[in-house]
Amino acid sequence: MRTSKCGLPETPAWCFNYLFRIVPQKFTLRPSRLAVNLFVRRSGKSVIMQTVEWINKNIPPIADKLERGVLNGFSAEGEEGLDLSGRNTIYEVLNDILAVLFPGFYSKDKVLRKEMNFYLGDMLRHISLRLVRVMTEILKYHCKKKDGCDDCTCEERAQKSLETIIESLPSIRAMLFEDVKAAYAGDPAATCLEEIILSYPCIEAIATYRIANLLYRLEVPFVPRIMTEHAHSRTGIDIHPGATIAPGFFIDHGTGTVIGETTSIGKNVRLYQGVTLGAVSPFDKQGNPKRGIKRHPTIEDEVIIYANATILGGETVIGKGAIIGGNTWITRSVPPGAVVYKGQEDERRSKSSEVESGKG
Repeated sequence: MRTSKCGLPETPAWCFNYLFRIVPQKFTLRPSRLAVNLFVRRSGKSVIMQTVEWINKNIPPIADKLERGVLNGFSAEGEEGLDLSGRNTIYEVLNDILAVLFPGFYSKDKVLRKEMNFYLGDMLRHISLRLVRVMTEILKYHCKKKDGCDDCTCEERAQKSLETIIESLPSIRAMLFEDVKAAYAGDPAATCLEEIILSYPCIEAIATYRIANLLYRLEVPFVPRIMTEHAHSRTGIDIHPGATIAPGFFIDHGTGTVIGETTSIGKNVRLYQGVTLGAVSPFDKQGNPKRGIKRHPTIEDEVIIYANATILGGETVIGKGAIIGGNTWITRSVPPGAVVYKGQEDERRSKSSEVESGKG
């Protein structure tokens, strides 16, 4: 028999019922004779008995404490609120949307051309039913929690949002194809478009962002951020769903890239790993978070920003065609076509001031 790292026998999940007998009235576990004999024979002592005794003694009071904390504090309840198990449903819906946008690439099964229309129609029906239910529940929860309204139109809002999302998928796919082509044009190591879609983390991150951004603009709570943070955990690329990003966007490598909520990015912009487009300070003088204002930079068309550059501030504008070198720290605007690299920021700012004052 195979053993685990601790020397105990590895047991498949289906064997659980043979090793334990659950006593529901007392919420206790009793080891079966097979379990006791198995562990005694392998380890020389009844480890399983010790574990079961600990479970029966300690789990009930721990469960009681957790229950009191849930019922008396913050919780997200089922039918009366938001069921947080729905987060996994959102992940599943996101994966289904990605499969519709890239059939055969993100889909679970191979999709033949002759079956494409049936596949897309079937998937869109499936997505529609699940997504409208999730949005309705979340809107009701958010409405009750924030507004306390009695005459609520959450179901109508969810339906209209769903219609907008499904009808927008062809245009989202068109934008994503521009992103894929930008990746091919910007990376000499890329061999074909298929390789980019299948393997580049930026495509998953950007595709998820474009879906989430539409939900964000439709003011659907929670779902956009859940989607982009899921992509963040999978790709290492953190794009806030509120950012504005034009087509032809490419993030090479991608790990550690951060794009803030009020960032605006023009067409055909290329970033490298570790770039931060952030806020100078997210807090005001009283220490409160700044909300409702532009906190993040504007990146105009055809800008290239190399690895680990940091660009901060809502008033900072990187002009069209500028090149920002790696490891630079930018908190002031850069004119169109400028080249800024580490060690030259002060020189660039000095020259820019002379030009603006008419001395240059």
